[in-house]
Parts: sequence; C-alpha cells; structure tokens
Amino acid sequence: MANVSRHPGDLADHPDVSEMRDRYARMLGRPGVVAVDGLLLLAGLYVAISPWTVHFAAAETELARNNLIMGIAVAVIGLALTMVPERMAGLSAACAAIGVWLIVSPWVVTRHPDTGTVWNNVVAGAVICLLGLVAAAMATRASKQAPSVST
Repeated sequence: MANVSRHPGDLADHPDVSEMRDRYARMLGRPGVVAVDGLLLLAGLYVAISPWTVHFAAAETELARNNLIMGIAVAVIGLALTMVPERMAGLSAACAAIGVWLIVSPWVVTRHPDTGTVWNNVVAGAVICLLGLVAAAMATRASKQAPSVST
C-alpha cells in the first residue's frame, strides 16, 4: 500500500534542503537588492521599447537598434541578478557602463538627434547607471559581510 501521508512535492528528504533554506533566508534578508535588480529589469525593458513609445524608431533606426539591444542586455542582467545574485554580482557594474553609453549614444550613433530622443536616452541612461552603481555597491557590501567558504 502506498504512503499517502506524504505529498510527492515534499522536499523534507532532499539532500540539499539545508542549503536551499540558507539561500532563501539570505534572499529574504536582502530585499533592497532584489528591488534594485527588479528596477534594473524594468528600466532595461523601457529602454528596449522606448524607440516605439517615444516614436523615433522610424526616423533614427540606428539609435532604435542600439536602444533595443542595450535595453535587452540590461533586462537580462537585471533578471540574472534577481535569479542568481551570488554569481552575477559583477555584472551590476556593467549596467553602470551601459547607462553611460545610453547617455552618450544619441550623439555617437546619430548625427542630429532630436530633443525627445536625447532626453529619453539621457534620463534612462542616468537611471540605469545609478541603479547599476547602487547594485554594485550592495553586492560589494554583501560579499564583504558573507562568511568565506573553505574547502
């Protein structure tokens, strides 16, 4: 007869249950980091769709392509930072660099950007740069506070 008192999805006997609980507790102890990473994800998605929301995709196709690629990159980094922050902490500084690129890209990618395009990229780039710097600082602080694992 089958044991019906235990649910098939019960993880009580899983060999890594203590490690999973510790990781979950670490994640719950750092809600600010998850919030910053989530904002990075949203900012990246905005940059990716901004050529169509600000209506410069047809007039400045190179800048639209640039924003699409950089926005997807920031969104993927934000998602990776949210999912596995221990392994992806170094990429938060890359978001700061992408933010700086977004600020200067209207003048580098196109010859005569219009005012709406410039404001869009400068504000979005500044937000992404600031969020990247905050995420990098939080990751650095968390890595200094984390106990080292010796093998």
